[in-house]
Amino acid sequence: MNAIITVVGSDKVGIIAKVSQYLSDHKINIADITQTILSGNFVMMMMVDLSAADIDIETLRSSMNTLAEDMGVEINIMNEKVFSAMHRV
Repeated sequence: MNAIITVVGSDKVGIIAKVSQYLSDHKINIADITQTILSGNFVMMMMVDLSAADIDIETLRSSMNTLAEDMGVEINIMNEKVFSAMHRV
């Protein structure tokens, strides 16, 4: 299963590193990533592959919420199929 992870917040050192390290620790592969700074706000979108993960998407969501609070950012996770259905024209 693939998921979309978005991270938004004030730009600061270590956001990509902390999110990427957590994903790596749980065998979640980053299939694609884009990030930018918009008016001083960090914005990142990742496509991740959970097929080899040692946690489920709900545990990932919960853990990412804790990580987001620690970093002062907002992290959202959505199943790729749900994301695609919501953004289909």
